Amino acid sequence: MSHRRRPADTAAVSDHARLRRRLLAGAVGWAALAWAGPALADCTDPPIPGVDYSDCSFDRGDLSGVNLTEARLRGATFLRADLSGANLSGVEAYNTKFISADVTGANFTNAELYQSDFSRAQAENASFVGADLRAVEFYSANLRGVDMTDAQLGGASFTNADLSGATWTDGNYVCSEGSIGRCM
Repeated sequence: MSHRRRPADTAAVSDHARLRRRLLAGAVGWAALAWAGPALADCTDPPIPGVDYSDCSFDRGDLSGVNLTEARLRGATFLRADLSGANLSGVEAYNTKFISADVTGANFTNAELYQSDFSRAQAENASFVGADLRAVEFYSANLRGVDMTDAQLGGASFTNADLSGATWTDGNYVCSEGSIGRCM
């Protein structure tokens, strides 16, 4: 006597196979998103941490107190923007323009600001602790009381910048009153 298999319910098998394919596609999609890096945002989206705002213009915007930690800001512009008290720690902001911006009390701890421009910026009491400030332009910037402990300054320009009371890269030396263009 031979045993015959009962024919499988083809509708159930088909539904099960479709479900497995959808689950697999979803898992692959989520893995791709996780690997891809920061989420992209439209330049008109409200600023939030960890998002890619590369090449966006925030000129003359009121971003005081905003949290942009770990955001990607490559090539973005903040001309005359108010970023006072903003948290920009860990941002990736190569070649970003902060010209005439108010970054008073802003937190740029561990920010990557290579080749950015802070000309005429108001940066009093800002934190640049551990920041990459190589080739950054600080022409005529107000850097009174900033903290540059462990910052990388290779090629940074401080022409006419006020460094009075700034904590220098070693974390111990504080620039004397009247330090214009260089820490004395």
